[in-house]
Amino acid sequence: MKRSDQPVASLDDWQKGREAGRAALPADVLPWVVERLREAPATERELSLTLDTLDSLNADGDTLAAAALFVSLQSREQDKTDLAAPIVGAAVTELIAGQQAAEKVWSIYAQRGGGSGAEGLRRLLLAIIRDVRVVLILLASQLVRLRMAAAMPEEERRQLAQLTADIHSPLANRLGIWQVKWELEDLAFRHSQPQVYRRIAKLLDERRVDRERFVENFKLQLRASLADAGVDGDVAGRPKHIYSIWKKMQRKGVPFSELYDIRAVRVLVKDVASCYAALGVVHGLWTPIAEEFDDYIAHPKGNNYRSLHTAVIGAEGKTIEIQIRTFDMHAHAELGVAAHWRYKEGGGGDAEFERKIAWMRQLLEGRDDDVEGGRDGEGVSAVDHRTSLVEDRIYVLTPQGEVIDLPRGGTVLDFAYHVHTEVGHRCRGAKVNGRIVPLSHQPRSGDRIEILTAKSAAPRRDWLLAHNAFLASSRARDKVRAWFHRLDQTRNLSEGKDLLDRELKRLALHQIDIELVLPRLKLQKLEELYVAVALGDVSTGQVARALHEASQPASESTRTGNPLPAAALARPPKPAAGFTIEGVGNLLTQMARCCQPVAGDSIMGYITQGRGVSIHRQGCQTLDRLVASHPERLMPVEWGRSRVQSFSVDVLVRGYDRKWLLKDLTNVIGSNNAHILGLNTRIDADSSIAELRFTLKVNDFDHLGTVLARMAAVPGVNETRRWP
Repeated sequence: MKRSDQPVASLDDWQKGREAGRAALPADVLPWVVERLREAPATERELSLTLDTLDSLNADGDTLAAAALFVSLQSREQDKTDLAAPIVGAAVTELIAGQQAAEKVWSIYAQRGGGSGAEGLRRLLLAIIRDVRVVLILLASQLVRLRMAAAMPEEERRQLAQLTADIHSPLANRLGIWQVKWELEDLAFRHSQPQVYRRIAKLLDERRVDRERFVENFKLQLRASLADAGVDGDVAGRPKHIYSIWKKMQRKGVPFSELYDIRAVRVLVKDVASCYAALGVVHGLWTPIAEEFDDYIAHPKGNNYRSLHTAVIGAEGKTIEIQIRTFDMHAHAELGVAAHWRYKEGGGGDAEFERKIAWMRQLLEGRDDDVEGGRDGEGVSAVDHRTSLVEDRIYVLTPQGEVIDLPRGGTVLDFAYHVHTEVGHRCRGAKVNGRIVPLSHQPRSGDRIEILTAKSAAPRRDWLLAHNAFLASSRARDKVRAWFHRLDQTRNLSEGKDLLDRELKRLALHQIDIELVLPRLKLQKLEELYVAVALGDVSTGQVARALHEASQPASESTRTGNPLPAAALARPPKPAAGFTIEGVGNLLTQMARCCQPVAGDSIMGYITQGRGVSIHRQGCQTLDRLVASHPERLMPVEWGRSRVQSFSVDVLVRGYDRKWLLKDLTNVIGSNNAHILGLNTRIDADSSIAELRFTLKVNDFDHLGTVLARMAAVPGVNETRRWP
């Protein structure tokens, strides 16, 4: 990494030192920041060094501005909303917000005393940060703090080193920013284990002269041989980092004297063909060690690291490691994501940048922090690439600061079961960031969740109903089912019947013979159906749909058994009022307002005088009265294959009168894509019971069932059902 020999002491000096074409602080940002840091020269110098580090990583102007503004805002304990509009745009504001989100992670780490759970905090950090450039700022500022840590008290120095080792170094590794990663590791190692660091540094110094002489002779011989072979290559010695030496000693269980790759050389060429040509030259000059050869060009690492690695036995029987790669491969290996950081002028990120972002998100699934994999500089040895990206998971916190990952769409009840099965069974409520929420609440990454429990376990059967949206995790649903499986048969039978009866009544299906669904569900007796519903093996929604299908009248026969005229069957159905009815022919049709049938309902037609065929639900009391007087006017109809997109239906809601009850109900209706066509309300002053009658527009029967279930979950609601 490029570092100036004479570090700048102020932001003005840093700005003046910008080369042509290099990113700099916007002209209106610099004086604003300098003014706020005027009384903090140490902070200003730290910031200027941070900006210099970001510049070496090819950071853009927005990134530099966000780093400077965040430090200055922190120094005055101001919020990002205090920024004047002319100073920054939305991009910089979001980068500042990302740094503020990271501060919460550092606080959680400090509360927990560091150490355990660092992987979860790394995942949480990148889950709550929406712009990956924030990570670049965090790494650069942490690196500068470590460089200046010698002036800190010993305990503070050790804490800084531990935080770096737990959070920052693994993130730099997973982003592939090796130069930052190596320096972070070496400095953290130096401050956390100073005696071990000095011992290894001393061993390196004692052998430095001999090692450097050997490497120089090796480089001269290799350069000459490459030139003779017509390979244009740049040969340089490769530094060995103290932390990587210590890790290798620990991993292999060998002393310093038995490490063969303290001597190392890197060859940079212009193209892939030259890589293999250089490899041929190396193996022709010296004896290769077969088991130490790796071809990461033909088989790149998961982070797209590409290089040839080999080790040979040189003069005096000494081993030396050689890495061979192109200049482009080297740029990636040194800077990783940062090498492709700049956005196109006047547009979004280029394709390479977008690909890098997606790759970074996948790296969050990697759990192995032993990044060296037996080779210094080869990158992440094994990354667990899963089918889901980080966007498929959310990362939330327990009250103690432990990070829990849930599937996207997971609820606080899912969280309770993830913590422990018994916590889920005893769950009666939850708080998110100190605010009480319903069990179906879906938290966001970074939320802190507290589960409110009862003394005894008592899961509810409606947790298993999909349309109630209490559980998104199949694992949690299996735990609830297992609880009910342990109950006695009599209780399951009774509660299953009650659960099904309530649902069918709510959907106005309670008058249809329920035994019609048994063949469709491959069950023999009603008792089996009730138990299956109680255990969650069959949902009430499945039963309701099957009951609708089973109760559909046959198109060949009427309710009285008379066949439909052939002419009526032959004529195509005529769309009317936005829907298609098969078996009616060219007759005028209309929906009966008394029962308002919805797609999926069992229906019959009644021939009126002058208004065509009126379509009623089976079991409609008005239809029964009409048929009693004129049975000859009854005719069979059924829903066509091309169903209408919406139907109106009346819904009755009863609940305790409270503030915002109507608002909560209308929010539920709107969020479930239903529309309100009409509304009447009435409040009983004696009982304080509110009765609300909605006329809703829904897509079909299933949509209606979902809306009713969500309305029933609104606090204070006692009953929701279709009416009359």
